[in-house]
Amino acid sequence: MPITAPESLVDLDLPTPDLRPNDLLVAVKAISVNPVDVKIRAGVAPPAGEARVLGWDAAGVVEAVGAEAARFKPGDAVFYAGALDRPGTNSELHAVDERIAGRKPESLSFTQAAALPLTALTAWELLFDRLAVPYGSKSQGGSILIVNGAGGVGSILTQLARRLTGLRVIATASRPETVAWVREMGAHDVIDHRRPLDEALQEIGVPEVGYVAGLTASDKHLPAIVKALAPQGKLALIDDPASFDIVPFKRKSLSVHWELMFTRALYTTADMAMQHRILNEVADLVDAGVLRTTLKAEIGAINAANLRRAHGIVESGKAIGKLVLSGF
Repeated sequence: MPITAPESLVDLDLPTPDLRPNDLLVAVKAISVNPVDVKIRAGVAPPAGEARVLGWDAAGVVEAVGAEAARFKPGDAVFYAGALDRPGTNSELHAVDERIAGRKPESLSFTQAAALPLTALTAWELLFDRLAVPYGSKSQGGSILIVNGAGGVGSILTQLARRLTGLRVIATASRPETVAWVREMGAHDVIDHRRPLDEALQEIGVPEVGYVAGLTASDKHLPAIVKALAPQGKLALIDDPASFDIVPFKRKSLSVHWELMFTRALYTTADMAMQHRILNEVADLVDAGVLRTTLKAEIGAINAANLRRAHGIVESGKAIGKLVLSGF
């Protein structure tokens, strides 16, 4: 169903969520819209007669805690990205496992904070877990190429790589406004992803890079990525190509890594609480002035009409940074 259809997203009343032992019940103050919201809405219909609540970013205040929750108490301000297999954050009250929630940065409003969780977790895990770039080490040289630096993940990944590593950060953008945004986020260099990436890198004097973050159109850029990566380099990707042939990566002993920030919650991994710690670290870095919110536009109150508008912007492929909705 197209997002322009009034029934694509609707307002409705649902009961207060039941809490699991490790849950927080959060009064949601602000949410942001991500590509995953659009993908789920367009591709996964709820069972007949049932509703599916979307949304995987929120900032709000804890109203109650589950029997085994110990990290937060009622009244605490939190931000988080939720779980793929549970009802989403586009609701006044939302239940979330405390192991994947962090304290809201004190220096940010709820609106500013809601822009960060999903993309910050994705970017952090991609950079430090998947690519294994040393956290906080400025002594490491080399370069990282970030494909689509102006998107939500690219905006925070550019900041993390610039502020917390010694890498030369090269991001892609194709319009004057996205080029300006990527530079504002901290990219050392910006190249146009409408051209072969390896050729564009050569033109700025970078014959090869050690790392590539494939945030969009990874299949389209595959030949150029193989050429651009140095022997034993690493690619991490987050998008959803219909197929992705990694055989060409063999000759250079290149490694390929998938990043999905929902994995820890989906499988209740032993290190699931790492997302709690990552978000707290992000909050500390924001409050210290090292990182900044990636909020680009406020869409209005949290309701179906405004969400349809936000989904339309994300679907257009021209969104810069993050879109946030606040209040009910």
